[in-house]
Amino acid sequence: MIPLHLVLATPAKVLCSAVFLSGRSLEDARRHSLLHALFVHHLHDVLLDLVEVAVDDDERAVTVSVPLDRATVEKIVTGYRAYYGDLDANWQAETERLVTLGSVSRTAQFLGDQGSVIVPSDDRSLGFTPVSVRTTLPDPGTQDWPMGDAAGAEISPVDREAVAAAIDDGFRGDLTATAAVVVLHRGEIVGERYRDGIDAYTQLESWSMGKSLTGTLIGVLIQQGHLSLDQPAPIREWQGAGDPRADIRIRDLMQMSGGLLYSGQDDPRRRWPLGVPEHLYIYSDAVNAFERAISAPAEHTPGTVGRYRNCDPLTLGAIVRRTVTEKLGENYHQWPQAALFDRIGIRRQVLETDWYGNFLLTGFDYGTARNWSRLGQLYLQDGIWEGERVLPKGWSEFVSTPAPGWDEPRYGGQFWLNGTREFDLPEEAYFMAGYGEQRVFVVPSAELVVVRMGHRSDTDAPREATNAMLRQLMEAVRAA
Repeated sequence: MIPLHLVLATPAKVLCSAVFLSGRSLEDARRHSLLHALFVHHLHDVLLDLVEVAVDDDERAVTVSVPLDRATVEKIVTGYRAYYGDLDANWQAETERLVTLGSVSRTAQFLGDQGSVIVPSDDRSLGFTPVSVRTTLPDPGTQDWPMGDAAGAEISPVDREAVAAAIDDGFRGDLTATAAVVVLHRGEIVGERYRDGIDAYTQLESWSMGKSLTGTLIGVLIQQGHLSLDQPAPIREWQGAGDPRADIRIRDLMQMSGGLLYSGQDDPRRRWPLGVPEHLYIYSDAVNAFERAISAPAEHTPGTVGRYRNCDPLTLGAIVRRTVTEKLGENYHQWPQAALFDRIGIRRQVLETDWYGNFLLTGFDYGTARNWSRLGQLYLQDGIWEGERVLPKGWSEFVSTPAPGWDEPRYGGQFWLNGTREFDLPEEAYFMAGYGEQRVFVVPSAELVVVRMGHRSDTDAPREATNAMLRQLMEAVRAA
């Protein structure tokens, strides 16, 4: 069976960040984020009403617990079987162990500008020293959009009432759980809305949109001349004689085609170490995510098989960390603020880490909807911001071109593509994507960027509402 101490780690982290990072109430976090976090392991229906949450304001920590008696454990076993099928051979022994334990709990702690981390079950000390991250930009109210938040000149001819009506569809129905929408046309905010308790400055869980952010940091380093797209990945551990991983290029990792052996949810359970796929294990325990990724052996020839696996963006993250610390001699945790965020008007974007200080941007990252819209606009402008090149020329074309290792034109370079017309947008559209229908859509021909953020993945309602909104937005732009 799936170990409960792993299942509970993700909700502990998510709730800790919701309370101490986003500044949301525990009631709001439980309502909008707990089910979402439990859905990662598909046990939300069983555990949602059983979870107990304790907030320690002094330690800035959250502990999530589930009291266990025989009836509760049997209910969890039934729920696990309902989703995952047959149980492992040791399920009866695991059932008795859980009954004897009486409860299982996990804790996460807030570290400030490095966000929240999952606390290990043993007494290991924190594997890095947290630092403060500060912007050099002035108060956003003193600068016009997009460098600040003051309203600038009207550029877009689009009908604002039509945009507002479209956004209404994006929020319609409780099951959509939409938290924020920002619409840019020709770089101007033409529509924006937040649910109750959220505003333009609320840091929201962004999940796997952080993969696109990792790719952006790689792009910054390439633009600065420290890396190149087609060089072999500079991972020392892969350079031994006869190691097939030495042939993996940065390009292959960007295109999710590195070929590493790293199990995902679609793999048989027999390939899941510790009872969970490796793709999810990094969100379930206090592990060194970069070390696990780069230690994975080769399975496929690089560039030939496209699969959505966290090992590739985590390896890119390791390359960023090593390049920044070893080649540039700069502080890894502070570098993205100066190298990227300050340059495009983002004053705070919280890049959460694992217990060892590695940015866990495959899923644990927080940003405002306006932050994400700025990043989308950077790509719409092919990496140029106010006359300065931030990303390499042609970088937007690279990330939005179908990766050759994928069977369908669904993936580019740490960005998803609309090549299968999954969304009611032109086929050329590409997007950052995260769990819970977090999206940053970039539509070059329409000069459009749309950010949608929310809190649920257990229903089709968010996707349906998002598509309804996108259809109307495209109509409004075409009519302008």
